[in-house]
Amino acid sequence: MKKNKVLLVLFLLVCSNTCFAQQVKAPVASGTYYPASPKILSERIKQFLEWAEVKKADKRILALIAPHAGYDYSGGVAAHAYKLIKAQPISTVIVIGPSHYVRFEGFSVYSTGNWQTPLGNVPIDTEIAQALIEYDPKILFYEPAFEKEHSLEVQIPFLQMVLDDFKIVPIATGNLSYENCQLLSEALLTATKDRDDILIVASTDLSHYHPYLKANEIDGFTIDGLKKFDPQSLYYKFITEECQACGVTGVIATLLYAKAKGIADVEILKYANSGDVTGDKSRVVGYLSAAIYANPAGNPVSGAAGAEEEKMVKENREMLSPEEKKRLLEIARETLDKYVLSEERLEVKEDNPDLMKEMGAFVTIHKQGRLRGCIGNIIGRQPLYLTVRDMAIEAASNDPRFPAVASDELKDIDIEISVLSQPKKVEDVNQIEMGVHGVIVKRGYASGVFLPQVATETGWQREEFLSNLCAHKAGLDPLAWKQEGTELYSFTAQVFGEKENN
Repeated sequence: MKKNKVLLVLFLLVCSNTCFAQQVKAPVASGTYYPASPKILSERIKQFLEWAEVKKADKRILALIAPHAGYDYSGGVAAHAYKLIKAQPISTVIVIGPSHYVRFEGFSVYSTGNWQTPLGNVPIDTEIAQALIEYDPKILFYEPAFEKEHSLEVQIPFLQMVLDDFKIVPIATGNLSYENCQLLSEALLTATKDRDDILIVASTDLSHYHPYLKANEIDGFTIDGLKKFDPQSLYYKFITEECQACGVTGVIATLLYAKAKGIADVEILKYANSGDVTGDKSRVVGYLSAAIYANPAGNPVSGAAGAEEEKMVKENREMLSPEEKKRLLEIARETLDKYVLSEERLEVKEDNPDLMKEMGAFVTIHKQGRLRGCIGNIIGRQPLYLTVRDMAIEAASNDPRFPAVASDELKDIDIEISVLSQPKKVEDVNQIEMGVHGVIVKRGYASGVFLPQVATETGWQREEFLSNLCAHKAGLDPLAWKQEGTELYSFTAQVFGEKENN
């Protein structure tokens, strides 16, 4: 009996030690990316902070962009961001960095315990971490993403030197897509709510291994894109490699997060590259620190967000100029004629930045006033002009309701294009305006969409519109839109056609 008690005590001690070990994540970048000695590390960061020249912020800081290379290379640039938040009333820092060593879909959130650096342990904000994980299945704890990753860890010693009592939420980003950037932004908005004691840190380096002058040119485009505060356009420039950054997802998600709060106030604090430090300018890496400011005291974020939302709805109704609409119609017509006559896809290139944005679009074909085909993408996954080209082909050849368009029909066909804003979840159906909003319904694997002009063409009121959407587009019960578990999303559309241009 005594032996069993001894074994039980030993078992509990082992379990206790194991559980404790699991609660503390040991550093992986200590001794390589930054000094392992607490004394040397703290002195080094103090020196960086003393050298950094920044003006004291007179506004609350919503987010920072900071580099994550070794301190010898990028520490001086990072210090400009962290000096700005010294002694700020920040309780939680959400650090978003790329996964350099493991590929996966979505986001990995470290959700419990503490992260250790030579300067001590920092606790995880489990409440926010869990709220993020509960938001969407693509946001989860995936341990391999953190096993070797430095992009998150190198930010923490700086935070320990400028903040007192704070928690962290480390987020490693997986595969890049604009949809994922939007998802993370929306999850952050939900998890942080109206708290004003939270800081976002987007961890990223800029261009990699170009000659000094070429790196300055590429990074200049990135800096210009940040100043313009157009996340979608900047994302496309990253995809085409006009701009470069390894932490693209975190940067774009942070910009979207700020924009959703009605904020577009960014300051570039410092730019340099490794050539400025080492003197070797043959193959350099770019570094940037920047701050995104919240609205001044007395101007609530919620009010600004409402004004921004109203402004965005207004702008979405007229997203394109007459010349841009004309060009898209030309692309759709040339595509349609070429594909129907030869089954060849039109080769087309555009340099208009508005037509290069990733936006959803539908192409509708009418023959002598009657519907002949209509297919589109709700979410933009490529430049708008290519979406219009591809949807013109789909509408002419792959609408299951109609046979493919024949060559002798071309003279009787007119084209209409609907360019869509980003869908937004509907919390109250009374917010849906007939003739202004298109609606997407989702329930389980079933989904359907009506464009805004459907209400105008049919004369349906809101309940008729939603019931027909459920029944005839999604194959659901006509009243499914009222039922728990059904999701509705609204969007606006700029609709234009060949008829109005003739």
